[in-house]
Amino acid sequence: MTTQATAAPVRGTGAGTGRGAAAWFQEYGVYAAVAALLLFNALFTEYFLTADNLRTQLVQVAPVVIVALGMALVIGTEGVDLSVGSAMALAAALLPLYLGYGLVPALLVALLAGAVVGLVNGTLVSVVGLQPIVATLALFVGGRGLALVLADGQLKQIVNPDLLALGTGSVLGVPLVVLIAGVLALAVAFLVHRTTFGRQVVAIGGNRKAAALAGLPVKRVLTGVYVLCGVLAALAGVLATARLTASDPSSLGTLMELSAITAVVVGGTPLSGGSVRVLGTVAGALLMQLLRATLVKHDLPDSTAQIAQAAIIVAAVYVARERRSR
Repeated sequence: MTTQATAAPVRGTGAGTGRGAAAWFQEYGVYAAVAALLLFNALFTEYFLTADNLRTQLVQVAPVVIVALGMALVIGTEGVDLSVGSAMALAAALLPLYLGYGLVPALLVALLAGAVVGLVNGTLVSVVGLQPIVATLALFVGGRGLALVLADGQLKQIVNPDLLALGTGSVLGVPLVVLIAGVLALAVAFLVHRTTFGRQVVAIGGNRKAAALAGLPVKRVLTGVYVLCGVLAALAGVLATARLTASDPSSLGTLMELSAITAVVVGGTPLSGGSVRVLGTVAGALLMQLLRATLVKHDLPDSTAQIAQAAIIVAAVYVARERRSR
């Protein structure tokens, strides 16, 4: 690989240079962008790099990171999950119904709901054979509808101190939600790089037919990936509910699927599957949060942030496509 990369520019074709640039941007572009935003804000945004503001940014991005970790696994199999926002809403709707039995039972029910959402999605994809976007679209709509039925269409205040501590508590000054997101990122990274399941996820995403011919448990792995995605989304819903001190299934998790997909794609995981970049996903979520916060701090409308995010997504997909085609 090194010989080819250095030999191509000598022939004057420029192919090696283009390939190297695309590879560099896909590998390190998101980190460079995060560093550039931090530098810009350090120089031109008053009080942006204060401890309180950085803490706020991390707390706000933590649920996106958690959902994006599950989405990265799904996209690594050449899939997508549009139902993560609905899984968050379902978890939020169930919490008030079961908090009377204690925090642990309520958490287990909420996470179980996420697992069921993932199980349905995974079964439709791996057993029935539906396209992931079609399979998960059903629960994208129906899941939130069910959440609204469970909550009677009403916002419910959360007063359980143990649950609220998940959203507002801290350990050694670090918000608990940020610690949970960090631990989960390390766990998913270990899963991807150090376990048989992780290697199977990457292999299936790279070539599902070849993986099946090689004897890999394709259906079981695909189902497991969607279940993990659903559980992580439900956990994000629990943490978001605890931070907001209210269960609001009508709005909680709205457009979260787009935020998660954006973080994964910008972080360098290709939509074509075969790769899962965990650290890049975390950086991608952080980049989108910093970009939005920077524009808000400089009194630019939210529509500008959306346009900027769209441009970044297009650039990330284009770089990935150029890298594959060269």
